[in-house]
Amino acid sequence: MHWIVASLVSAFFLGCYDLYTKASVRENAVLPVLFFANVCSAAVWLVLMGVQAANPAALPGILHVEPALSAHQHLLLFAKSAIVAAAWMCAYFAVKHLSVSLAAPIRASGPVWTLFGALLVLGERPSWLQILGVLTTLAAFVGLSVVGRGEGVHFSKNKFVWLLVGSTLLGAVSSLYDKYLLGTVGFKASTVQAWFAIYLVIIFAPLTLAWKMRLWKRNEFQWRWSVPLMAFALLAADFVYFEALRDPDALISLVSSFRRGSTLVAFAGGLLIFHEPNGRKKLPAVAGVLIGIILTIMG
Repeated sequence: MHWIVASLVSAFFLGCYDLYTKASVRENAVLPVLFFANVCSAAVWLVLMGVQAANPAALPGILHVEPALSAHQHLLLFAKSAIVAAAWMCAYFAVKHLSVSLAAPIRASGPVWTLFGALLVLGERPSWLQILGVLTTLAAFVGLSVVGRGEGVHFSKNKFVWLLVGSTLLGAVSSLYDKYLLGTVGFKASTVQAWFAIYLVIIFAPLTLAWKMRLWKRNEFQWRWSVPLMAFALLAADFVYFEALRDPDALISLVSSFRRGSTLVAFAGGLLIFHEPNGRKKLPAVAGVLIGIILTIMG
């Protein structure tokens, strides 16, 4: 699969993931949602790793996890999980309190920060048209902030907006680190995804235990089937995404931009499923995201 096609397929599943996330955390405790979602993801990979150990021929090579990793390699993968754990904690608490039709486009500003990082750290050189596409996405984000005021969400004063911005910045760091793990270190996509899921369970387990012990004021947890669906949607999105990054011609700044197409899926779902307000007012900003993606493809 070509890396551009893979990026767009990943965007679709990522949009579904955003919708399942909103359904899971709405009026629900966040930490148990994070923990159980990652338990589901890790369970899938542990089963696949067990099958691989018993009969390698039973699985296609694309699903094989590298069997022997050094302590240093495990540390690199644990660092990936730690970055994402911090990003997710910021994002999940924000999504719980913001409408998904606002939150998803805010996260679309991620490619801007990834682009800057790719220029400074990886030496990538996108075309001017591609840069214009990413900047158009940022302009759409600014327009969305104006609409948000109509819902009582003042971007400069709302702590959940700032949590989402923090999550977006951490997500940009994670994207650059993915390119390093897959392109420079040479990990297989399946290896990164498997150990990433396992280490996330290890990270969230003590936090969830602290939640269970009521070490702070918190909400009650309700099990919802959107939790495993959220996990499986992210598994699909990340697997295709990691495969895209393994292509030596793939530019991380562009892969990240294409993945922002998930905003369109989340926006439509927010209006149709959660009946969120101001759909027409938000539409120009969402269209700006789409135009930004088109410009990067044309470049």
